[in-house]
Amino acid sequence: MPAPDGLLVVDKPQGWTSHDVVARCRRLEGTRKVGHAGTLDPMATGVLVLGVGRATRLLTFLVGVDKTYAATVRLGVATLTDDAEGEVTARSDATGVADGTALAEAVARLVGELQQVPSSVSAIKVDGRRSYARVRAGEHVDLPARAVTVHSLDVTGVRPGEDAGAGVVDVDVVVDCSSGTYVRALARDLGADLGVGGHLTALRRTRVGPFGLDRARTLDQVAEDPAPLAPAEAARLAFPVRELDADEARRLAHGRSVSASGLGDRPVAALAPGGDLLAVLTDDVHDGAAVARPLFVLPPD
Repeated sequence: MPAPDGLLVVDKPQGWTSHDVVARCRRLEGTRKVGHAGTLDPMATGVLVLGVGRATRLLTFLVGVDKTYAATVRLGVATLTDDAEGEVTARSDATGVADGTALAEAVARLVGELQQVPSSVSAIKVDGRRSYARVRAGEHVDLPARAVTVHSLDVTGVRPGEDAGAGVVDVDVVVDCSSGTYVRALARDLGADLGVGGHLTALRRTRVGPFGLDRARTLDQVAEDPAPLAPAEAARLAFPVRELDADEARRLAHGRSVSASGLGDRPVAALAPGGDLLAVLTDDVHDGAAVARPLFVLPPD
């Protein structure tokens, strides 16, 4: 019997692709209708938000939310892929930048609104082919810069690189950033700014919007209890909530608008009198009047 609709917050294991996790959860949930709200690289671990059944429609509103990562940047070594899985392209002695103000100043320059060039080994398509496929085929790829925002970039530790040879420094950081920010690119740019090269050796996503590691489950835990987070509970975490009366619920169930919520174009979770998620709303103007219209309706089974 398929699992009920809802969201799964999974703690992705290292070495798994996001598609691997989706495929595993499709089997555990007994349905093909499982999707995710943003991928993680195979080397990364941490929060991966999945939608099950009709709740996959909620993922649209979670793809662009801010995210938080804990990462380790290795200074003194640059790689082709900007992470530990790529071929080493340059080595330098980074011990001189680990002390004093150089590191702090370089980190500060990576905070705020940035024009970031994504890592060439990314899933961005270039003339119909993924950038990473072109790079691995030996092609040179230049990707255009994209606007991203790094809200904060905090250094939590600096130490000699473990088993990496003399002159290598590992810097532990916590990054709070907009969707679309490449932490690998931050590692690359930090090393380039310091003149020693850099790449990412570890990455753990600790938050996707309102969903943190405190709500994440391992795949083994999901196997023991596949029940997802109910749509209403997930919506309460992700959106402002509007409690509907019976008349409003009837109108929305038929795709009609109700009175404006007063939150502009911000998505609002509309809960039926029984507490179930009925719709996600946004304010709009119709015939000169402010109304709230449904972006989608999730009628009871």
